[in-house]
Amino acid sequence: MAAKELENYKIKADGVEVGISIAKEIGSVPAYTVKAPKPDIATAAYLETIKGDMLRQIRLTSAEVLDIKLMADLKKKFLDLAVKLVNERIPNLAQQKAEELAGLMVQDLLGLGDLEYLLRDDMLEEICVNSAREPVWVYHKKYGWCKSSVKIATESKIWDYSSLIGRRVGRQITAQDPLLDAYLATGDRVNATLSPISMFGNTITIRKFARKPWTITDLILSKTISEEVAAFIWLAMQYEMNMVVSGGTGAGKTSMLNVLCAFLPQNQRVISIEQTREIVLPSYLQWVPMVVRQGGREGKGDVTMLDLMVNSLRMRPDRIIVGEVRRAEEAEVLFEAMHTGHSVYATMHAETVFETFKRLVSPPIELPEVVLESLHFVLSMYRDRRSGIRRVFEIGELIPSEKGGSVRANIVYKWRSSRDKIEQQNPSVRMIDTLRTYTRMDDEEIKMTIRERAAVLSYLAAKKINDVDAVGRTVLDFYESHDELMKKIGYK
Repeated sequence: MAAKELENYKIKADGVEVGISIAKEIGSVPAYTVKAPKPDIATAAYLETIKGDMLRQIRLTSAEVLDIKLMADLKKKFLDLAVKLVNERIPNLAQQKAEELAGLMVQDLLGLGDLEYLLRDDMLEEICVNSAREPVWVYHKKYGWCKSSVKIATESKIWDYSSLIGRRVGRQITAQDPLLDAYLATGDRVNATLSPISMFGNTITIRKFARKPWTITDLILSKTISEEVAAFIWLAMQYEMNMVVSGGTGAGKTSMLNVLCAFLPQNQRVISIEQTREIVLPSYLQWVPMVVRQGGREGKGDVTMLDLMVNSLRMRPDRIIVGEVRRAEEAEVLFEAMHTGHSVYATMHAETVFETFKRLVSPPIELPEVVLESLHFVLSMYRDRRSGIRRVFEIGELIPSEKGGSVRANIVYKWRSSRDKIEQQNPSVRMIDTLRTYTRMDDEEIKMTIRERAAVLSYLAAKKINDVDAVGRTVLDFYESHDELMKKIGYK
């Protein structure tokens, strides 16, 4: 039976337009076909000559080749020269064709070959090179895992791509160091391994991130979170309550944390600490992003998550954002920061509020329960593998025992799959008590400010305001021009 085409569309990479076709036969995974232009044999041979001329005319410095920040400028320089040389050497060629041939040369010289097309497809979440023996696999937002038509010819070519990616961020992958964690200029996260660590061949795994950062508007419109729940978290973050966002792989932990950080007041200093840059905060915030560094084989030059967390405490932060807590030492420093008066937000692998609590108090992290008293909230994320939807699954408060030494979880909100709705399960205890104690608000005023914030978020969703800075400015207006904003949105 012939494959049924599910979808087709076009993308553009470095001036080269390609067609994408996704088709499926019954009983097989979808086929993701890249229809890219290929020059004929004579033109390809001529392009090799032009590439040699380009390399002679543009003197490359090691800084340009290896610095990820200079790559965009270098690519533009090569593209401009490539178009010029193609027009000179192949007269009467249409401009679109000249730009296409130039783009193909630049991809070969400075890029990742046919992988560049996959990197430009915003519908892909994951790109997996498993070896030179099989095609590249991709994870599509709509169709899940697909087998692509792209294939890397040799194991050495996969190694070359891995080495190129690593060098641009000051890392290396060798037979002695066969594992690599790195990132691309776009912020996409890369993991690479060399044979025989990966027995079938060399591998590259690229986790793609959205080119446009998510905002609270996007998450409300996609039903990941409701206005009421987002307003509740907004109030908690304004009054400096600590929070961990948990969830499984790909559940949207970092995206959720990134979105919620738009609620931070502008008069505070924010330090973010990550393995790979993913956090994007509004431009008006005083924000210092920090990223770990992997040293050589002997560990010389390593700058670990723990190093950055300890150092951040000396930078007078008001808020500390930690990409992911994995080890006991990191958790200890994290909770020490909470105890010393800093507001801390982090992500962690755990499916539910209860599992997050158990992971914190069990080996290998094994924190005493009394230490967890400084953690106010756990927000857990859920991802349905079949449909791809992401939802806030639970929001739970950690409430210290009156006798001390232990905590219990109070689930305030929970997602109901049968109704696909996030509903209140129990009244908030800890946040209400904290606000009563440290502000002049009574219970009714607390409910009113949550309603007001929910109205602001509904306005953003209705108007589809989903730019990071635009959302941030609206939050800023709520803090500084409250009455004018509420009048603007028509709140009564």
